[in-house]
Amino acid sequence: MLRLFVLPFALLTACAAESVDAPPDDSCGAPVLSHLVGQDMSALAAMTFPDTTRFIAPDTAITMDFSPTRLNFDLDDAGVITRVWCG
Repeated sequence: MLRLFVLPFALLTACAAESVDAPPDDSCGAPVLSHLVGQDMSALAAMTFPDTTRFIAPDTAITMDFSPTRLNFDLDDAGVITRVWCG
């Protein structure tokens, strides 16, 4: 009977520990740029970004490595910004 009580608690503890180690979602500055969502990518022309910034159009191949300081812009087929995120 004790095992039935300990197992769920152990699983919850493991999940909690995992979220503590996760990097913050704003480590690349994406939240500051979230106002650009819904705008055409031409709104970015006057801005400068780090060399690691990615502009990701549909069907664009990207690496799956996680870099918390890398800024990413997701674009739709029309070149409209749909998401700004770190990773």
